[in-house]
Amino acid sequence: MIRFLFAFFCLFGIAGPGNALQRDPVDYVNTLQGTNSDFTLTRGNTYPTVALPFAMHTWSAQTGENGSGWKYQYACDSIRGFQQAHQCSSWTNDYYVYSLMPVAGELRVDQYGRAAKFSHKAETGRPYLYSVDFDNGIRAEVAPVERGAHLRFRFPKGERAYVVLDGYTGMSGVAIDPSGRRITGYVSNGDIARRLGSKCWFVVEFDAPIRAFGTWDNTSGATVAGRLADDGKGKGAYVEFAPGATVSVKTASSYISAAQAEQNLASELGFHKHFEQTRDAARKIWNDHLSRILVEDDDEELIATFYSCFFRASIFSRKYYELDAAGNPYYRSPNDNEIHTGYYYTDTGFWDTFRAQFPLSCILHPTMQGRYMQAMLACKREYGWLPSWSFPNEAGSMIGNHAISLFADAWAKGIRTFDPAEALAAYYEEATEDGPSGPASGRKGWKEYFTLGYIPYPDMREATAKTLEYAYDDWCAYELARRTGNDYYRTIFGRQMYNYRNVFDPARGFMRGRLRNGSWVEPFDPTEWGGPFTEGCAWHYLWSVFHDPAGLSALLGGDEAFAAKMDSVFTISSDFKVGTYGSVIHEMAEMKMADMGQYAHGNQPIQHMVYLYNHAGRPWKAQQRAREVMTRLYSWSEDGYPGDEDQGQTSSWYVLSALGLYSVCPGTDQYVMGSPLFRRATVTMEDGRKFVIKAEGNSREAVYIDGATLNGEPLSRTYLTYDEIVAGGELCLQMSVRPNTGRGTRVQDRPYSVSLVADTE
Repeated sequence: MIRFLFAFFCLFGIAGPGNALQRDPVDYVNTLQGTNSDFTLTRGNTYPTVALPFAMHTWSAQTGENGSGWKYQYACDSIRGFQQAHQCSSWTNDYYVYSLMPVAGELRVDQYGRAAKFSHKAETGRPYLYSVDFDNGIRAEVAPVERGAHLRFRFPKGERAYVVLDGYTGMSGVAIDPSGRRITGYVSNGDIARRLGSKCWFVVEFDAPIRAFGTWDNTSGATVAGRLADDGKGKGAYVEFAPGATVSVKTASSYISAAQAEQNLASELGFHKHFEQTRDAARKIWNDHLSRILVEDDDEELIATFYSCFFRASIFSRKYYELDAAGNPYYRSPNDNEIHTGYYYTDTGFWDTFRAQFPLSCILHPTMQGRYMQAMLACKREYGWLPSWSFPNEAGSMIGNHAISLFADAWAKGIRTFDPAEALAAYYEEATEDGPSGPASGRKGWKEYFTLGYIPYPDMREATAKTLEYAYDDWCAYELARRTGNDYYRTIFGRQMYNYRNVFDPARGFMRGRLRNGSWVEPFDPTEWGGPFTEGCAWHYLWSVFHDPAGLSALLGGDEAFAAKMDSVFTISSDFKVGTYGSVIHEMAEMKMADMGQYAHGNQPIQHMVYLYNHAGRPWKAQQRAREVMTRLYSWSEDGYPGDEDQGQTSSWYVLSALGLYSVCPGTDQYVMGSPLFRRATVTMEDGRKFVIKAEGNSREAVYIDGATLNGEPLSRTYLTYDEIVAGGELCLQMSVRPNTGRGTRVQDRPYSVSLVADTE
């Protein structure tokens, strides 16, 4: 604990806990949060991202080998480049990557020879600035714009000074213009390049005279001095400057064309003559963005964790569009490689992000969310299927058809920028087709799902998890159809949304794998991972009934049994069986390390579960457990997450939960209440209206809501609506160290369950 606090005070420059100095929100952010990860145990699987909010490109220091998913690991002690990055997770490789690296003394171009040692004591990670002082005397700094970056390298006196450009793992081309002090070219790497043969064009511009130059091949490491251009697999370039030089480097790139790369450079970096201008402009953008949620408290560590998570929640999904000379949006589609007008977004997996990342965006960025709805339908037109896991084209990863969740959620919250009939027709096609490949486009096992009411196992892998998620997705389609008066799709999907009941075994009290003949798969152990489940076990998937917790409660025997089952999640042993995975995967290790029974917050399927206590008439238990998860499993440090951060989802869970809210069932207009983390939080809406959450008497011990008012009126229910939040106002909570077991217990105080309302609509 002493080491932890010392690092905190050094990083943020404060005197000690409880000394709540007034600093800008951006200065609390540590972009190294969650970087202490490896294959066996992840604490976020993040890298020290330098970017603007939702920017097309990000930049990062690179400690890992070219092509490795482990881009940056806190345990490493050398950096081999600063790269344009788009990677969503260490479990996926990157795309459209090139890197720049300063080299002093002897010219070393290959990624191993040029790597420079560093210490974390000489490293700074902020959203608007990454800087590091290498052991060899070089200082490197990176500041972001939306489609590029401004870098600065300060070389030690008396040493020859080089900048090396690495074309990474795929095809690349470079052209050096020494008199113009620039390098231009393209990279074509990643899955998108393999599928489409597409390119990302770049421009790199230096402010210092180039004394010597050449090209090199990163497969052989061979250099050719004086060569002006080269093209092929892994081609790169190097340029030399005067000894001891300080070199400013501006770079931008485009998915559309070389000319658009030049346009991006001019429009985003042309007015920034000095590095400090880019850095300060980025700092202001981030501070304005993070100031959309102002939190007030005496606990500086919690504030630092909050803004570090808020930063990470504000990176995904990324813009994939660019602006022409007139400022109009257009993009080269990652689906068909053609040019289209309009907005496009990518780099997200809906299996993760439908739960909290997009519901948070609905509150803070409804205009962008509306554009995203249009982009999803554009994907359908260009690719043939709605997106599910985009990186940047459809990757076919994970399960479910959760694009419909985003459509239903947006419509329920008044974001109506799309044709609901088109969205429903696209979803119906997905729900009644196997799809081209992978688990995400279309539905493997859809015929059995429609006829049997479930997907049989072992006929189909992950069958029970798919049945549960499809039932929720079908409810989303039902709800969108209901809200838009489409009786055809309402009838179809209204029949399917209760299919979760068909994989529940009342004798064992769990969702289970079921054979085609209707019998249960034996043997059964609820702690066994895999098989009919996805990255989890029966303890995790029992709760995957987002749209009908009351129906789940009835299956379990009523509210008392429902609450007792939730209690058991935390009190049972955290032991597990590896099941069909065959060996321990990191999610298992992370659950064990968390020491919260079978609660596995490091993965998405169970993240909403603590809020289900509200549906059982025990809101005080939701309050206690939500607060426990926030304070035990998150921090601002390199060990900041209890598992994979996953495209902003695990961060968004924290941001919403710290406000005392969570989106248990996207597709409704409700945010379920938990326990706010701060004494006061002010959320500024896109139109300037403010929603204030005051938690009087709040502390690490006072986690329970004793009473509540909304805009001065008593509030007994355990949820707020979207309109109540975005209209602005004040939620005032009286916090206590003792639970109020009489508040929020009535059925009318509970959040949405379809089985309670479907028959009355």
